[in-house]
Amino acid sequence: QVQLVETGGGLVQAGGSLRLSCAASGRTFSSYTMGWFRQAPGEEREFVAAISRYGSSTSYADSMKGRFTISRDNAKNTVYLQMNSLKPEDTAVYYCAARTLRLSAQVSDYNYWGQGTQVTVSS
Repeated sequence: QVQLVETGGGLVQAGGSLRLSCAASGRTFSSYTMGWFRQAPGEEREFVAAISRYGSSTSYADSMKGRFTISRDNAKNTVYLQMNSLKPEDTAVYYCAARTLRLSAQVSDYNYWGQGTQVTVSS
């Protein structure tokens, strides 16, 4: 079992940056592949990025490549999402999630979820 808490959301102008953090507690953090997802109003939850247990592998949704960077610090039990060149269409609630198997972009593959943090990008 792992508990996840996201922080770092907020209001930012288009072109700006934010860094989201997700702090984990419970079972050993390095046991988990971590992912970031987002959900805009009226939309389905969608994959943003994922990182392997020790950070050697990452995966990104095509629309985030080159703008977003996922990283993790296992000593701090934290995964990060650095978001640059933000666009109004990036506005959503951002969730971190954990699973014990390999990288996946599927919502249904993740067993543990945080409560989400709101990111709003103004034009």
